[in-house]
Amino acid sequence: MRRSWAEPYKIKMVEPIRMTTPEERATAITAAGYNTFLLRAEDVYIDLLTDSGTSAMSDRQWSAMMLGDEAYAGSRSFYRLVDAVQEVYGYEELVPTHQGRGAEHILSQILIGEGDVVPGNMYFTTTRFHQEHAGGRFVDVIVDEAHDPESLFPFKGNVDLDKLQRVIDEVGADRIPYISVETNVNMAGGQPLSLENLKATYELCHRHDILVMLDATRALENAWFIKQREYGYADHSVAEILREICSYTDGATMSSKKDNLVNIGGFLALRDPELARKARALLVAFEGLHTYGGMSGRDMEALAAGIHEMVSTDDHVAARIGQVEYLGNALIKAGIPLIRPVGGHGIFIDAMAVLPHIPQDQFPAQALTAALYKESGVRGMERGIVSAGRDPKTGDHHYPKLELVRLAIPRRVYTQAHMDVVAESVVEVFENREAVRGLRFTYEPDELRFFQARFEEV
Repeated sequence: MRRSWAEPYKIKMVEPIRMTTPEERATAITAAGYNTFLLRAEDVYIDLLTDSGTSAMSDRQWSAMMLGDEAYAGSRSFYRLVDAVQEVYGYEELVPTHQGRGAEHILSQILIGEGDVVPGNMYFTTTRFHQEHAGGRFVDVIVDEAHDPESLFPFKGNVDLDKLQRVIDEVGADRIPYISVETNVNMAGGQPLSLENLKATYELCHRHDILVMLDATRALENAWFIKQREYGYADHSVAEILREICSYTDGATMSSKKDNLVNIGGFLALRDPELARKARALLVAFEGLHTYGGMSGRDMEALAAGIHEMVSTDDHVAARIGQVEYLGNALIKAGIPLIRPVGGHGIFIDAMAVLPHIPQDQFPAQALTAALYKESGVRGMERGIVSAGRDPKTGDHHYPKLELVRLAIPRRVYTQAHMDVVAESVVEVFENREAVRGLRFTYEPDELRFFQARFEEV
């Protein structure tokens, strides 16, 4: 008989949360322009907007913060962070940043020139913005299975090597500064790539002198899926698999607000000392000195502790993904259409399947997200046409094949009982889905519009 599992921690401190009334929620979402990013946190019951910076830190991390060395230059805390990154990820050069998008910005500025092309296994919003802002153009080279919500392909984050080769043939390797490879691809529903595919991608790129840059934000979760799904890795620890993932790359951007279990922080990690020198020159201008970047000493201490903690055993990531699977399996059992297999950091509901009466240009995922909040106080976010933005040349909407509502689960924050409430809330909205109406913009920002856009019902 299969035994139940439990979280590998016990609760030492709690933060009260309050369920609002339906009338309060209706008022709040209207005032927020049907954009859950614009809700006040105090009006949210269960907050699944993001898993970024929302983790609960451990007693060891809080203790480590007391050791923070706030020296402006040469902080001891910085060197402890360097040691942690070298030991766990294996990169020699560390450039600390305030969070992942700081690393994306600096990487784009030092490598991308006007007219360059950057292939990647599906876009991410801020990553693509920084690439385009530097003069580049993103090209999607992910496998076709990633765009099929019902496909059970185990590695939907894989790079399609034929697509990548065609891009190289069409534009020339000299116009491709690097390929951007994301682990546990967010916009595909938290889907992993295999080590076999990453190794083949690395070999293909190096034959053409193209760098491989990893978005390592959720590489730990990707390592867990490799352990579960890829032949030959069942007996490897996630720490060993994570090091092997990084070994097939030339550098990485890291939003430490995810895997690394901190509320703020990130870094750019590199192997080439010359690239690191260029990155540090920009770091001083945009973030801070090269030995603190955008973080305080106490931030770096908590981050170094979190990096070690996340791989100290496999229990942490097993429980983290286990909670996501628990919610996903409950929704699948209830007949809710969602991305399968269940991903690593959240549940991604197929909004076009739930709301076929709403055309994509009336933002069904945004509408479904707002409806879920109104029903129960559960806050998710849209990952569809609003997030995809507009083509910078034509001004037309990008129309992604996936129109999703993301319920991202913070690490070590909620219990299984909270997941039960979420499941019941989603089912309630699904059963009354005909009442959900489409939306139109009342305010549309020029860039990264999903953060601050406002809507009204059609």
